Amino acid sequence: MAARAGFVRTQSSGARPRGLVSWYNPSYTLVMKTAISIPDPIFHAAERAAKRQKVSRSRFYAKAVAAYLKSQQEKGIKEALDAVYGGEPSEPDPFVTVAAYQLLAKEKW
Repeated sequence: MAARAGFVRTQSSGARPRGLVSWYNPSYTLVMKTAISIPDPIFHAAERAAKRQKVSRSRFYAKAVAAYLKSQQEKGIKEALDAVYGGEPSEPDPFVTVAAYQLLAKEKW
């Protein structure tokens, strides 16, 4: 397969600009960049919080999204457990109640 004009084919990344060393990353960053729209008050509050924490804006938003995703995952786990164990408390099984009393009666207190 022929390389595009001005580019050299590499094994790991496909093509890189001709004349650059093999370790050079032609993209701006190795992480995903995105643009979002948020209300001004939230943006300004986030800017202040990032400065107080002495982290970059990108780091602040990444940490916030990670914390939100973790809370949602934990919420899903809680809802699943509530579905299994939740609801109205049921009456104990009469057999279990009698058996428990009989076992406890044999114990030396």
